[in-house]
Amino acid sequence: MASRAHHRSPRKRHPALAPAAAVAVVAVAVSVLMALRPGAQTTAARPTTTPVTTHASAARTTPSPAEPSRSPSASPSPTKAAKSPSTRPAVPAPAQPASGSAPLAGRIRPKMTYEGIATFYDTGDGDGACLYGPTDDVMTAAMNHTDYETSRACGAYVEVRAANGASVTVRVTNECPLPCAPGQLDLSPQAFARLATPETGRLPITWTLLSPATSERISIRYKTGSSRYWCAIQAVGHQNPLARLEVRTTDDGWRQLPRTAYNYFLSEQGEGCGSAIRLTDIYGETLTFEGASIRPDAVQSTGLQFAAR
Repeated sequence: MASRAHHRSPRKRHPALAPAAAVAVVAVAVSVLMALRPGAQTTAARPTTTPVTTHASAARTTPSPAEPSRSPSASPSPTKAAKSPSTRPAVPAPAQPASGSAPLAGRIRPKMTYEGIATFYDTGDGDGACLYGPTDDVMTAAMNHTDYETSRACGAYVEVRAANGASVTVRVTNECPLPCAPGQLDLSPQAFARLATPETGRLPITWTLLSPATSERISIRYKTGSSRYWCAIQAVGHQNPLARLEVRTTDDGWRQLPRTAYNYFLSEQGEGCGSAIRLTDIYGETLTFEGASIRPDAVQSTGLQFAAR
């Protein structure tokens, strides 16, 4: 901070000085006083500092014994410096905009290879932030908070590869909260064991979005409490990431419902609840299910599935 300016007392005029000299002295004194007045002081520039924010890991299933080694400063890439959660996933080449083959893709795009770290956690009954419910499928993963993208990653299949050549395909059913870094996957213990021994704890990996062929069909589920006045709808079993869920309205139009962080699409005013449902994947393919009815918590098969890519 700049120090406060002080007024100086002008020197007394010597009686022997000539009138011209006296005028010069007075002029100089006035100039000094003007320069030293309080309103003329200069403020020193203050250095700017960037606040450091630490994040506490959100509550979820019990972490594995290897997880205490994870720290908030974990890097999104094993070869790059730490980045903020808003940074794009580290990739071998610059990320390209979603192409015409996947016009509705978000952060996770097909034909892209992402780098990150694999960890593992106790998956319990297999349920997670995507709210798909308990499952016997042990090849699952929790996507890091950034790439989870408000549940857009739910249901995505990704192939995970380790440097030793081992690989495993997992389905995203959960969110790995901060400090999980962009690119990081928190795997089920069984999936992690396909890549390395549990003692490894943290493993550098690469992963890629898949569109596997499957005999499973997409199902629709209305959330508990749904009625014709309010409803939340979920799609389960889609082999490609889901981009949109729309409902048919009374004027025979379609209304796109907003997606929640808990992986349901919400109609707060009840518009379209119980009517036909239209699903769209990231590739732009649409499927329409005419037989939906409001049966909270019931799984209703559509008999439909997106095409493998």
